[in-house]
Amino acid sequence: MRHRVFGRHLGRSKDQRKALFRILLTELFRHERIRTTEAKAKAIRAEAERIVSLVKRGDLASRRRVSAILTDEEVAKKLFANGEFARRFANRRGGYTRILRLGQRPGDGAEMVFLELVD
Repeated sequence: MRHRVFGRHLGRSKDQRKALFRILLTELFRHERIRTTEAKAKAIRAEAERIVSLVKRGDLASRRRVSAILTDEEVAKKLFANGEFARRFANRRGGYTRILRLGQRPGDGAEMVFLELVD
């Protein structure tokens, strides 16, 4: 039974899953759009929204929390530089990401999607 089991496991151990999510989040904020499977996109969407909310706050604690999640310090600096990223989402109260379906992957039939940041 799955009573009170939270989150998507994606057939990985906890450490592998954490590393995968950190890498996907870093690449999402680096390129602002990534192509991945639907399951992975849905798994990291909530964390991406939390990171955007932290960037909007912009204080030192938020910077440190974002830097602890992302694997590349340059990406973290890009998010907080000039307040441009925070201004971009200043008028939105949520829904910072969007999932666009692409169809099935030829090899295994996995549903592929674009996960992107909303303009």
